Amino acid sequence: MLRHVMRKAVGWLAMIVVATNATYVLASWFLDPRSNYLGTRPIRTEAEIDRALAPYNLDPRVPLVDRWWHWLRDVVLHFDWGKSPVGAPVNDEIGFRVLVSGQLVTAATLLSVLLGVALSVSTASRQYGWWDRFTQLVSVFLFNVPTAVAALGVVLVGIWLNQSLGLRFLYVAGEKSPTVEGLLPTLADRLQHLILPTLSLTLLGYVGYHLTQRTLLLDAIDSDYVRTARATGLTRAQAIRRHALRASLIPTATSLAFGIPAVFTGAVVTETVFGWNGMGQYFTQTIAKNDVHGAVAVAAFGAAMTAIGAVLADIAVVVLDPRVRVN
Repeated sequence: MLRHVMRKAVGWLAMIVVATNATYVLASWFLDPRSNYLGTRPIRTEAEIDRALAPYNLDPRVPLVDRWWHWLRDVVLHFDWGKSPVGAPVNDEIGFRVLVSGQLVTAATLLSVLLGVALSVSTASRQYGWWDRFTQLVSVFLFNVPTAVAALGVVLVGIWLNQSLGLRFLYVAGEKSPTVEGLLPTLADRLQHLILPTLSLTLLGYVGYHLTQRTLLLDAIDSDYVRTARATGLTRAQAIRRHALRASLIPTATSLAFGIPAVFTGAVVTETVFGWNGMGQYFTQTIAKNDVHGAVAVAAFGAAMTAIGAVLADIAVVVLDPRVRVN
């Protein structure tokens, strides 16, 4: 098992290196950091702008190969991902925003999986009943709701609840309050800011797990081992929970693992609506500001998340399916 994971990790590490370096080349070709200085006063000449970019390894007069080698050396030797066109360290931005997005995405992902799988088990055991039809209708409806619309709807509900109760316990903007101090008050404040964006992501995220897992369970119900389990006296619901669920969870676990980077990307709209300074918002900012080093760092982070998801998917398959053996 350990050897298998190590082989996978080495392979994905090689792919991350290739993808990250290719992203650097493409970003250097298509992004123009000089545009950040075009609207400044006093107006600068192109030569002055190039000289201002030189300390950040963004001077277009320097050959791309030289800039790439300087950047790669800093990443490998010092884990320094460079600076933005205005001198802001990329490491500081990434380190802060990963934690911001991490708490939001982790909570939403866990809730989405738990809700989706729970609904699939309850509906598969009552196929075509009123509960099955109702939950399918709700899931299909939510599946077609745009992310921005869902987020704004949650914001309106949060504002209505605050006004109805006369309390401000649900926050609709930002990931924290700047004036809160102390451990317990800070934790409570973070939780209050976390509720609405997490709810928004969960409402859209659980749908895929619900519909997919329900279909997989219905297919597994007709298998020989489930019919044998029912012949021993188990009810349909018991056979699903004890036998069909484990086997049918394999595709869901794989999808969950590979969905880790997608969830971060999907949080772009939610973070924008709720004013969270996370990775999703940073990704859009790097493109808008022609930030070569920031865009490459975000791409490397996404590749790393994909690699972690792939390794976790392999581990999940081995744990859930005893027929799989790896050396």
